[in-house]
Amino acid sequence: MVHNAHGEHDAGTDSKVRDALGERDAAGCLAIYGPYVRDTAVSFEERVPTVEEFQRRIHETSATHPWLVLEEAGQIAGFAQGRCHRERAAYRWAADVTVYVAPSHHRRGAGRRLYGELLQRLRLQGLRVACAGITLPNEASIGLHRALGFEPVGVYRRIGFKHGAWHDVSWWQLQLAPEGEDPPREPRGPAPSPETSTTARPTSI
Repeated sequence: MVHNAHGEHDAGTDSKVRDALGERDAAGCLAIYGPYVRDTAVSFEERVPTVEEFQRRIHETSATHPWLVLEEAGQIAGFAQGRCHRERAAYRWAADVTVYVAPSHHRRGAGRRLYGELLQRLRLQGLRVACAGITLPNEASIGLHRALGFEPVGVYRRIGFKHGAWHDVSWWQLQLAPEGEDPPREPRGPAPSPETSTTARPTSI
């Protein structure tokens, strides 16, 4: 695959990674995310959000961190996002990252492709650390994070109760930049790709 000038990985003219737009992409992202909420403990949410709620999340997240979608033949095949690791000011160089992929695109490189673009965007913002929580067991997700250079840093035992059982969450961390100047430069806001920078973002709802 070729990384083109628009910050997208193209496997053909019908496949691209781009910034999400709430009104355009909320329903497609939610169609992927909803079953993870309803049927699994991958997400610790217990109720599937509404499309309107997902529009709001995309809009609010995109103000500070990238929310990316993988679009193939006009359909959303997966999405990835970053968000603040914690609210306290000293955490502002760290981001939590997550990726969700439609079952039809599992084991086709979609997760790696989305994550690769997301992590590069976070580096360009000046962030230093990416963190990921994985509900156990999930060997596929562990394998993806390990392949991308994440390292395990600990496990929260019996931290969430869902579907009648307690669940552990494994935490993984990736250093986005080598240790350097201290204090670090202030993080920048996310830079949209040329495609989405020419399209008005939706107003908050």
